[in-house]
Amino acid sequence: MATRDPDPPTGVVSATAAGARLVFVPSRLRELGVALGSSVLIPLWIAAPLLLAFLVVVLLTQSAVAWALFWIILGLTVLAVVGLIVGLMWVVPATMVRWIEFRPHDSATHLVIARFLRSSTVAAADLERIVVVERFRLGQRKSIKVVLHTGRGGEIACEPAFRAPVCLADTEGLLAWLTSRLGSDRAVVEYQKEIDQNFCCPDEWWTPSALAALWQVPVSAVDELADRHGIRNYRYTPRGAARDTVTVYHPGRAHEVAEQLRGERSLRPEAGSADAAPGA
Repeated sequence: MATRDPDPPTGVVSATAAGARLVFVPSRLRELGVALGSSVLIPLWIAAPLLLAFLVVVLLTQSAVAWALFWIILGLTVLAVVGLIVGLMWVVPATMVRWIEFRPHDSATHLVIARFLRSSTVAAADLERIVVVERFRLGQRKSIKVVLHTGRGGEIACEPAFRAPVCLADTEGLLAWLTSRLGSDRAVVEYQKEIDQNFCCPDEWWTPSALAALWQVPVSAVDELADRHGIRNYRYTPRGAARDTVTVYHPGRAHEVAEQLRGERSLRPEAGSADAAPGA
């Protein structure tokens, strides 16, 4: 039986008799349950307003056309549910990586990759690199995955299950742990950051007041800062407004700029004290 490894990342790694295991899917049944539930709920969520509307029309008017449309939509919804269930029940087991086990404990010579029903072994010497990929949106981490790149150009993407502990793993701890398992003369462990910059314009773009609050600057300074840091803007006239033009800014790099501004503020007192020292 596996016991928890006391080394970081806590709650993500377990130690077995053969090696150290990095777990992405703690429970196969729970992952299948999530896939099954989403395949049922998503079509129902889309079709429910139409079904309810036609049902109300049928009850009020007794229209044969409305009744026929109700049954057509209900039939299409059932077909969509069945199609999604069949598709996901095939895709999830086929693509899911449950865990990677590094064997032996001290310095791994090979990796065992367990999928839904089978497992395979990859020699550590055949690995070119291991990449930890983090995806961010508006400064918040939305996903993390570990990608194994083999010498033959192959790629194995290991994505965690819904609410798996690895989703909350400390990135630096995970990188350090992977490096220690493979050794310095083996595959390179790399970090890759991806930022989701797909935002619906102008609904998801930010107003000057929102940027001012994030950057902790006056609203009057937002336009100059946005221009300096290459933040795109968009000017438009909302519906119902005769002349008032609204300016909104693309939020993709807003949090990166906020970090830069905080860094500049933290350096200002030191620079000021250094300039004051010669005249003291």
